[in-house]
Amino acid sequence: MVSAKFALVIVCLFLLSGLVYAQDVAEQTWSQLTDSQRKVLAPLAADWDTLRPWQREKMLDIARDYPKMDAQHQERVQKNLSNWSRMTPFERENARKKYQQFQSLSPEKKLELRNKWIEYQNLPEEKREALRKAYPEIYGKEDLEK
Repeated sequence: MVSAKFALVIVCLFLLSGLVYAQDVAEQTWSQLTDSQRKVLAPLAADWDTLRPWQREKMLDIARDYPKMDAQHQERVQKNLSNWSRMTPFERENARKKYQQFQSLSPEKKLELRNKWIEYQNLPEEKREALRKAYPEIYGKEDLEK
């Protein structure tokens, strides 16, 4: 009986210490990050101190895993972080919503959309331009200005 209560107290303390650690990590300012974290997350430097704790935690997870990634994956991460840093808060929220919508699709529908995206990317620039002009509701005003 006593050992069960003791074990429960230990488990609770362990869980609470993890929450406190996660909160401390997520509340780090840019200057408190390590050099390697700042190097990976450099595109977010200007926005770091305004990110929500859960966003910081997610970015720190990326920085932690970055050295284990192959060069192609690292390049993609850097490109995505750079693109994200140039987006307005409104654009970021829309991107999150679109990502959530995509994640809710069936595997077949996801595959279909990926194939259409690849098909679009393989089109000559003139045809992509025509599609952007014909369907501004899909591509948005920003894409027309590029």
